[in-house]
This record gives sequence, structure tokens and C-alpha cells, in this order.
Amino acid sequence: MLNLQTTTFKTDAEIKQIAPSVFTKTAAHNVSEKYTHIPTSKVMDDMRKLGWDVVDAKQVKARKGIGFQKHLIVFRNPNVVINGNDGDTVFPQILLTNSHDGKNAFTFTAGLFRLVCENGLVISTQQFEDVKLRHMGYTFEELQTKIHEMVERLPLTVESMNKMKQIKLEEKQAIKFAKKAIETRFNEEEIKNIKIDFNELLAPTRPEDKGNDLWSVFNVIQEKLISGDFDYKVGVKTRKARRIKNFNQDQKINKELFELALEFAN
Repeated sequence: MLNLQTTTFKTDAEIKQIAPSVFTKTAAHNVSEKYTHIPTSKVMDDMRKLGWDVVDAKQVKARKGIGFQKHLIVFRNPNVVINGNDGDTVFPQILLTNSHDGKNAFTFTAGLFRLVCENGLVISTQQFEDVKLRHMGYTFEELQTKIHEMVERLPLTVESMNKMKQIKLEEKQAIKFAKKAIETRFNEEEIKNIKIDFNELLAPTRPEDKGNDLWSVFNVIQEKLISGDFDYKVGVKTRKARRIKNFNQDQKINKELFELALEFAN
């Protein structure tokens, strides 16, 4: 949790409680002989040297390969802030995913954290290609270069945010956006069998998100789709959507939503 007065970062002990695989010291037994094991905790320590500390961490549930499964660390730098003219303060984030089973390189993805709703967004790959670092030959210097390149591209995000805020959506356009957005969460067959009140989906949950600009509409829908804060009907039964807990699905939905918003902005 972040407020304007202090920044609370997670300690190693707290991270170990929620994502112990971050600290795994050895690779899974079935990895290739060519595989070089670099603990995620090593990269985490190097990110701290660059000013990026941990605000969240997760790992996927695993029945096999426990301790080697895919995990996620979310970094934030308190000195890197986007202050909107309208008071919408946004903190850039860097999301690191990795595993110790030989199936994943270190992958860095750009994200945003909105202070107004304590909500995280993942930026689409149209603006930020995921940065990958191989375990073999990993160096602090290469990490420093890659993170610097990501930070240098942040003005693109500011430009997109400002453009979205300037674009006003008519009611039909907002509903069209909402219908397209639902496709990021439900597949084609599911959509055929459910009914959603799109006006309810578009209704903001807080005063700060009121407005018909694209940025506000995008944030309202993004938060509801991820948190499960909407109902849908299957036949005559009304069901409440579940919260997205799997970080792979979370990132997928986020990226696709951001790309959709960029399409409406262009």
C-alpha cells in the first residue's frame, strides 16, 4: 500500500511468506545442463540497488515442482511519479516474472499504479515490449541498461494517458468499448450464453472516475473486470463475477484492455 506520506515496501520475510519460490537457491532437477540458475532474489536485490523496491509478490499454485514454479514481483520507485494535472497520480511499476524450472527467462513488463483507486494496470505490448533477460550470462550492468531503457519510454505512457483523457466517448461508443472489453475476460462461447448490463458495468464506483473521457471509462471497466465487481446472467440466474487471482490471467486481461483503449484513442 502506498500513500503520499510514506512508502511501504515489503521485506524479504514478507515476500517469503507469499512467494517463497523467489528465494529458491537451486534449479529444478530436470533442467538442462546448459541452464544457469540465478535466484530471483538476486535480481530483486539488484533492482533495489537501482531504486526499485518490492510492493507485491505472487506465485502460481503448483502440485508439482513446488518451489520452482512461476512467480511475480512488482517493483516501484518512489522517485518515479507521473503527476496528472487533474490530480490523478500514477506510479510506474515494473513487473518481473520468472521460474526456476528452466521454462522462463527473466521477463520485465511495464505497469502503472493509480493512487486514486489503489489499482494496478499493465501497459500493452504495443507501447512496451516485454524485456527478457536470459539466466545465462546475467549481469547487473545488463539489468541496469534494460531498466534504464524502460524508464526512458515512460513519456510514451504519459502521452497516451493525456490523449485518452482528451477523448470524449458518446454513450454508444462507451458501450461499444465495454462490449469489446468483455471479450478480454470471456471467450466467444461464454459471451453467447451470458447477459451483462453494460450501463452498470460503465458506472463509476468513485467520484474521481466520473466522466465520459476514454481514460476514465477504461479505468472503471479495467478495475471491475479484474476485481469481479459486476454481475452477469446465465439464463434466469444472476451470478457475481469472480475476482481474477491468477497473475497470468490478470496480465493478459490488462494488456488486451490497454491495447483496446489505444485503438479507441487512435
